[in-house]
Amino acid sequence: MSKQRIRIFVTGKVQGVFFRQALKVMAKKNDVFGWVKNLKDGRVEAVLEGDEEKVNRLIEWSHGGPANARVEDVEIRNEKFTGEFSKFDVLY
Repeated sequence: MSKQRIRIFVTGKVQGVFFRQALKVMAKKNDVFGWVKNLKDGRVEAVLEGDEEKVNRLIEWSHGGPANARVEDVEIRNEKFTGEFSKFDVLY
């Protein structure tokens, strides 16, 4: 299976609704590595690395997010896979 690295920017009501923590749980379940953080403009940014199918599951999940989130848009940027991550972190 091919490896993939994606950077996503999630817009909407995505801060203060446990979006980052829920994404971390989903990443661990799917063996996806990288990080997620809040941005000052209200968006959430994440870098996801792993098997293409598993990364795509997280992207799909990000379009809805956790129960209290209201996702308006998910911007997806393909990046070169580096394999630099060994876990998934929530950055502050």
